[in-house]
Amino acid sequence: MKMRNHTLLLMLAGGLFLKGFHAFAETTNYVSAFDISLIQQGWGEPQADKSVGGNPISIGHKQFEKGLGTHAESVCVLFLNGKGITFKANVGVDDEVGTNGSVVFKVLGDGKQLYVSKTLHGGDEAETVEVPVNGVKELTLQVDAGEGIDFGHADWANARVIEIGNARPRIVSSFKETAPILTPAPSPKPAIHSAKVFGVRPGNPFLYTIAATGDRPMTFYADFLPEGLKVDAQTGQITGSLKDAGEHTVQLRARNSLGEAMRTLKIVCGSKIGLTPALGWNSWNCFASAVTAEKVKSAADAMVSSGLINHGWTYINVDDFWETHQNSTDPTLQGEHRDANGKINPNTRFPDMKGLADYIHSKGLKAGLYSSPGPWTCGGCTASYKHELDDAESYAQWGFDYLKYDWCSYGDIANGGDPSAKDIPLMVKDGNNLAAYQHPYRVMRAALDKQQRDILFSFCQYGDADVWNWGEEVGGNSWRTTGDITDNWRSMSGIGFNQNGHEKFSGPGHFNDPDMLVVGKVGWGPSLHPTHLTRNEQYTHISLWCLLASPLLIGCDMTQLDDFTLSLLTNDEVLEVNQDPLGHGAARVSLSGNLEVWAKDMEDGSKAVGLFNRGYAETTVTAKWADLGITGKQKVRDLWRQKNIGAFSKEFTAKVPRHGVVLVRIIPAK
Repeated sequence: MKMRNHTLLLMLAGGLFLKGFHAFAETTNYVSAFDISLIQQGWGEPQADKSVGGNPISIGHKQFEKGLGTHAESVCVLFLNGKGITFKANVGVDDEVGTNGSVVFKVLGDGKQLYVSKTLHGGDEAETVEVPVNGVKELTLQVDAGEGIDFGHADWANARVIEIGNARPRIVSSFKETAPILTPAPSPKPAIHSAKVFGVRPGNPFLYTIAATGDRPMTFYADFLPEGLKVDAQTGQITGSLKDAGEHTVQLRARNSLGEAMRTLKIVCGSKIGLTPALGWNSWNCFASAVTAEKVKSAADAMVSSGLINHGWTYINVDDFWETHQNSTDPTLQGEHRDANGKINPNTRFPDMKGLADYIHSKGLKAGLYSSPGPWTCGGCTASYKHELDDAESYAQWGFDYLKYDWCSYGDIANGGDPSAKDIPLMVKDGNNLAAYQHPYRVMRAALDKQQRDILFSFCQYGDADVWNWGEEVGGNSWRTTGDITDNWRSMSGIGFNQNGHEKFSGPGHFNDPDMLVVGKVGWGPSLHPTHLTRNEQYTHISLWCLLASPLLIGCDMTQLDDFTLSLLTNDEVLEVNQDPLGHGAARVSLSGNLEVWAKDMEDGSKAVGLFNRGYAETTVTAKWADLGITGKQKVRDLWRQKNIGAFSKEFTAKVPRHGVVLVRIIPAK
């Protein structure tokens, strides 16, 4: 008997368990040995046995041979199927970021929290994790941002699961999303969706296309048009010019065999244009340096054939690489930068700029272009430095209606890079010399103002020097508030949800711009891929940008639009939030952990409200009347589903999916 007990103790000590007449050994499985491609994280790619930056794992100046390198926020789900015994790891911020970064590590078993670390910072020693996981089917390793998402280089050093037998855990998808198409199909009856207000300057060419859904053929009318304007009954294009400043109220009508739709349009002839945010397409997020005139024409064709034009989408904008390049070996980018008169030369991919603009206009659309105030664009092509008036004249003569003006190489000029420039404010005199930031935009604004053409002016200088404070004063119709967006959750959400406070600078003719849309097939040319945003993340993206009254510039290949992407871009009740004539941007009215409520005042006295869930699991979000500044019974309408939900008092609560949104319009019941 004593011998039997001694044998049992030896077996247990050696990692054997007895169950009936069978023995089961403990098996140690390192997480880094699994397929880590299903891990979701906010930046970069997860790394096996390395930090997210690709270096040996090191926490608190101690190196670890094995582990998982991620970036906050991240989720790794291990399928254990109840066979696990213990999870062990050493966690902390990787030394590659120095003393930067702050993160919180969590371990959840079947949704229940088993472990949570303190907030760990760069330079802290690793915290030891040892969690029993008996009976757990799914074990979640989660990293949350601490004081912020920057430098959240989080290591699960020596992360391992000890299990019974050889069940072999595996990493599975961190979420199971069901996000159907919510936008209802448009009615075959006529409905008008174009902007309710339109600005034009006296004497300049006028182009406004009545955007209407419904069965074709359709006939268009514009009653009470002022002298100088006419409407094409077949296309709905209103063209001409207005001689004098003033406001005009026009009754738009669209008629087909099933009925007639009407909408009032206010035409404001004066100093302001772009009274609602621009709706259009830009070539960069799709084609980048691979753009050609033929691709741009195809985009214009697709804007029409897809029906986007019938929902108010207007601009077809050519980004960088229509110009000659400073030193490219690509023959299509080579050539003389300017002619003998200083006029800019397009490259051979764009042989006829006026013909391109005319083609776009013939579709009832408007054309946009790109340049930089420095000598070279971001891509190294010819830009406008010392030729601002030459270029503005070319843009107007060609017939372009929009200019994106990208800071890029002007930074060298502003730091004294051109000794011959005697009258340019320099940053070297003052590291935050506001005049240096404003100067190039003032120069181009003055050049554009001399043209007999309305050209929307879009500042692209990434929010430097708090451009929202002075963008309108310097003559911008929009201004970038942030760096470039990419098609992942961290980028999109980090940009969008950091716009709070900018709303007071938004209004008719001047809007904050958190960058272009990253839905559909993107890739920055020439290879494309479906956006890395999930469907719910895309609903969040479009909802938030509409609430913010941001310019909406499609960044995907419109010739490859799938049904879901098209549904995102053709929901008229959602787009109406963006195009509301008040021009107000939304403000965040409630913040509770990962749950946020944003609200925007609408012209009719209603509120457009977004209930957002930035967390990893479906949860309820509540919009309280007290936070919205309203009282009494209110009607609530779901804008994505275009469906009335009911009347509510004091608050409205909805279930919101992971990284998702419920977008509603709240209207006084009386």
